[in-house]
Amino acid sequence: MSRIEAPRDEDDAAAAVDSTPGSTPGSPLGDRSTLVDRLLAGLPAGSVLTDPDVTASYANDMASFCPAGAPAAVVLPRTVEDVQHVMRTATALRVPVVPQGARTGLSGAANATDGCVVLSLTKMDRILEINPVDRVAVVEPGVVNATLSRAVNEHGLYYPPDPSSWEMCTIGGNIGTASGGLCCVKYGVTAEYVLGLDVVLADGRLMSTGRRTAKGVAGYDLTRLFVGSEGSLGIVVKAVLGLRPKPPEQLVLAAEFASASAACDAICRIMEGGHVPSLLELMDRTTVKAVNDLAHMGLPESTEALLLAAFDTTDPAADLAAVGALCEAAGATQVVPAEDAAESELLLQARRLALTALEAVKGTTMIDDVCVPRSRLGDMLEGIDRVAAKYGLTIGVCAHAGDGNTHPTVCFDAQDPDESRRARESFDEIMALGLELGGTITGEHGVGVLKKEWLAREIGPVGLEMQRAVKEVFDPLGILNPGKLF
Repeated sequence: MSRIEAPRDEDDAAAAVDSTPGSTPGSPLGDRSTLVDRLLAGLPAGSVLTDPDVTASYANDMASFCPAGAPAAVVLPRTVEDVQHVMRTATALRVPVVPQGARTGLSGAANATDGCVVLSLTKMDRILEINPVDRVAVVEPGVVNATLSRAVNEHGLYYPPDPSSWEMCTIGGNIGTASGGLCCVKYGVTAEYVLGLDVVLADGRLMSTGRRTAKGVAGYDLTRLFVGSEGSLGIVVKAVLGLRPKPPEQLVLAAEFASASAACDAICRIMEGGHVPSLLELMDRTTVKAVNDLAHMGLPESTEALLLAAFDTTDPAADLAAVGALCEAAGATQVVPAEDAAESELLLQARRLALTALEAVKGTTMIDDVCVPRSRLGDMLEGIDRVAAKYGLTIGVCAHAGDGNTHPTVCFDAQDPDESRRARESFDEIMALGLELGGTITGEHGVGVLKKEWLAREIGPVGLEMQRAVKEVFDPLGILNPGKLF
């Protein structure tokens, strides 16, 4: 279900319709000073940044090969009314608006366009409610994922989505990109925990979607439509999130394999056997070596693949023993179960350091996010090895193996034009391989700028037409995060 407030007054209503569908954003009726003056007229002091040296720092997220423009202004709203004022102004002046969270994204979805207003929601960072009976949390979009997780833990509750950047990334950003994380194999992704949203639309109206009840099927599921929309349909200003009871402390097992195919065989055996690990992660030999070089963790560099499995059940040791036996049957050369939480955390730290360690190999990385059926994971890893050899590049792979979500990470020297070209071409070949294996171009990072061409290939011309039609309903002027997705 959804509820939309009426425009505030006749002037706002006129501004909302004073446009022609399909008109080009970024062509304001006045100049930049008019835009800034209009913004300042309805916002508190300090909310609008215009110094070019400062606004340039908001121009892009963490993606490689994604162009970014120069914002006309950066706005740091603190209230829903602030966001509404920005959108009413942007609609009246036909100025593009790029919403941002912590800019930890990896697809260019938060990159600025020339002359836009960057709407940074990090100051809207209040946890408004934690309700242990209803098992919901109500939060603003700027709340950091780890902050929410720790807050609900104090009530004996658990918010499962845990992207690798959970200490920095915001709930609004997680919603915008439909983030995943290490625990997806058991608990699912962000979309499964968003029950309701308050969204400011392109014309400044406020709409509420969804529910806070345990069940609800009234009307189209507009809440799910906004999750993963990358800020292209509206600005999320409040979210109702589902919570779970806090599970027992998990224990982790590490299994070493002499080949990636043997590790993938073990993954298939684990899933086919009906086991429900809270985590099932894979690191290839390149990633293991990079982590050792960075942190001197003593991981076995003789391994071709390292599999980490965890259980947060009432008897995790028994579950680890069963999974360890399956790993040995698949050819594991060594299986090491952790004895306590401290040992488990040490093993997980290696996985969390993977992307940082790969960045240190050449200085620049291009992180792919291709998800394939679990049964094709071995084929994916073998194909990535072939791509790395073909282009003469170092490509490390860490993966949420339990759900088939691979993160091939291309390491290259950005100052070397030929190596940069090869990096981009290898990235495209990996995405093509993922589609060939029945997968998708992104499991959790989103499309943004980086994968627009590949989204069109995946969903086809009819799918693309329908998605563009949905976009026009919510954003007829095309001012919300233009140039992203398609």
